[in-house]
Amino acid sequence: MDGPHRYSADVASAVFQNLQDQHQWASLEILSIPGLSRPMIRGLPPRLLYLHPDDQIAALAYEKSAGARTQHDAEFEWVLAVHLSEKWTLSNFAAVMDALPDARKGAKRIVLAALHNDSTVVYYIVQEGMIKPRQN
Repeated sequence: MDGPHRYSADVASAVFQNLQDQHQWASLEILSIPGLSRPMIRGLPPRLLYLHPDDQIAALAYEKSAGARTQHDAEFEWVLAVHLSEKWTLSNFAAVMDALPDARKGAKRIVLAALHNDSTVVYYIVQEGMIKPRQN
């Protein structure tokens, strides 16, 4: 691999290890996606990472009426590993979203994993399009 590709592969490898060792993700794999110049990570977190606001309202209503918590199974997630020093634009994120397969209902989303020089990784949920805010 040449310079930039090797660098993004190293960042992806560090994030992969963090997900596996510190966050107990399962079925992790680093994949090359056609149309992207960097690898993506795909895996299954130990619990659901995101519940749409409409689904949150329905779950709360069910819990109130039934007196029991609803069970939400984890879903496979795509992880974009970046170094904190990289500069990303909306068009860069749009290109990543466009390259992902349409496997999930609703808006596409990724987990953005920002790697710092000290090997700290911070995770963010990034969704395509507008998402209405959660109801309090």
